[in-house]
Amino acid sequence: MKKLALILVLLCWGFLAFAAADFPRLGDPNSPASTHLSPYFIEKAYEDTATPNIVTAVLADYRSYDTMFETTVVFAAGVACFLLLRFYHFSEPPSHLYRHKPSGTVIQVPRGYRLKGEHTELEPIDRDWAPKDPIVEVASRILIPFIQIFALYVVVHGHHSPGGGFQGGVILGASLVLLAISRDLRTAQATLGESKNSILSALGVLIYVGVGAVTLALGSNFLDYAALAGLMGVDQVIARNLGILFVEVGVAVAVMATMFLIYRNVASAGALDEGL
Repeated sequence: MKKLALILVLLCWGFLAFAAADFPRLGDPNSPASTHLSPYFIEKAYEDTATPNIVTAVLADYRSYDTMFETTVVFAAGVACFLLLRFYHFSEPPSHLYRHKPSGTVIQVPRGYRLKGEHTELEPIDRDWAPKDPIVEVASRILIPFIQIFALYVVVHGHHSPGGGFQGGVILGASLVLLAISRDLRTAQATLGESKNSILSALGVLIYVGVGAVTLALGSNFLDYAALAGLMGVDQVIARNLGILFVEVGVAVAVMATMFLIYRNVASAGALDEGL
């Protein structure tokens, strides 16, 4: 079976290498992309979309259908990680660990048995538990709100400067990961629980698809933002600009939630009761 898989991989690689020989040379000014597509985008992007950032205009407007499926791929990666680790995690720890706060003693409790709320002097810990660093914890607590504000700026300002939904979503997700690393995974989960995390992952894709569904309902093509002009009371150019913003928000939500979904499952091997 391994030999057959190796043969198939080599065949696919050979076909790709053969096809790549027909590609234009890198940077060829006479390639079809350089003589047809690029000049139009450079000359017409701002006129068509009122978006100074040509990259954002191309990704979220001219090729918005393709970008929608890129967002779906991100969501699918999170779902795959969830299914592989959340339900089929490889090494399930046999017990829970708690630390007695006054004495520092570690107590082992069999899995399936949870200590009740009256045990206020006990805190759940991970197997690789180490004393918290107050400097790191306080510094992260101060930095995280500023990181999240900057992430929102990156999403909203992606029309005018480098940024957009993917970049802003990664920064938002990184702020949650920083919270989990500087404190613990349980603290991060209390901020964004598993159910909300999963809903947000799907919601981001739904926002993107929903914009396209609205344009279809208005009698236009899928993701043709110009159709939103009458609905929002603006001209078609501004409607395309706002349509880009709507889908960028959906991308940011999907990327942020999926990034944290993957982290929390990988860090805890799917158990969600242990991790960094």
